[in-house]
Amino acid sequence: MYPSDSESTRLHFDDLAVVCLCAEWCGTCREYRPEFERLADRFPGARFIWRDIEENAERLGNLEIENFPTILVRRREWVLFFGAMLPQAGHLRRLIETFLEQTIEQSRHYALSTPERSAWQKDPDLAEVV
Repeated sequence: MYPSDSESTRLHFDDLAVVCLCAEWCGTCREYRPEFERLADRFPGARFIWRDIEENAERLGNLEIENFPTILVRRREWVLFFGAMLPQAGHLRRLIETFLEQTIEQSRHYALSTPERSAWQKDPDLAEVV
């Protein structure tokens, strides 16, 4: 049996990457990390990546990380979210669940729907984070 068009265009976990940009010296980051790891357990097929901005400074290029945690969510080649988020796992969980409900076409449209999101798609430093 083949999946229907709507099933085949739904997000698969392996299409999703969730990156937390933090710093080891940051107390908020140290407290948030176990929550981030529990989310990774909740969404086992998605890639959850913890990036210490100081250990990965070269990889991050010119990205300005002003607040912690800063989250990047990608679906395939599209950046769906990039920004600071309250260090409460429930906020990130709801964001992930929202993206999981999107079809591929909806994610593409969302990624290009504002000037800010469109700029994310062209930022080579955001491409290097994942």
